[in-house]
Amino acid sequence: MKRSKFHRLLPVAVLLGVTAVSHSAYAQATPEMLADTCAGCHGTDGSSNGPATPTIASLSTDYFIMSMKDYKSGKRPSTVMGRIAKGYSDDDIAAMAKHFQTKPFQRPGQKVDADKAKAGKALAKKYCESCHEDEGRIGEGVGVLAGQMLPYLQYSMVDFLSGKRETEKRQKAKFDALVKDTGSDAAFQPILHYYAGVK
Repeated sequence: MKRSKFHRLLPVAVLLGVTAVSHSAYAQATPEMLADTCAGCHGTDGSSNGPATPTIASLSTDYFIMSMKDYKSGKRPSTVMGRIAKGYSDDDIAAMAKHFQTKPFQRPGQKVDADKAKAGKALAKKYCESCHEDEGRIGEGVGVLAGQMLPYLQYSMVDFLSGKRETEKRQKAKFDALVKDTGSDAAFQPILHYYAGVK
């Protein structure tokens, strides 16, 4: 039986309709919808309970955007974030940055070595506080350290000290000064215990 022109064009019309709906749904994605995809690893509203995953709530927009772009380009090492970041446009990233900046950083507390944390507080004040202000809660163009999970902080420090992750000029100067003054990079551990224990 010969198919009518209508029947021949029907599959094309359906395909175009599905494409239009999909594009429309994507175009209308809200910051909340985009941010929901982060919850599986970074927790509800960006507050993580995973030992190796950072909390991204309350990050400055500049730092969030810089981090995502560094993941996207491969400048910042990662396990999965490089692939994930490539799935977002610059507009998506900016929208998520604004969204997460408004969310409070939830610090449920974690077990740290009290003696190390006490020693780390004095070291942090001397070597870190100029950038990581208010006990690591805020800072211009830097990440939030206060209350981050200790294993995440330790893994990040290994990346910095090994050269796997690039250090900024002022950060490197502080790192070098700490190692020179204390005689060992072991002095970083008390600092990490201190920041992890901040509530």
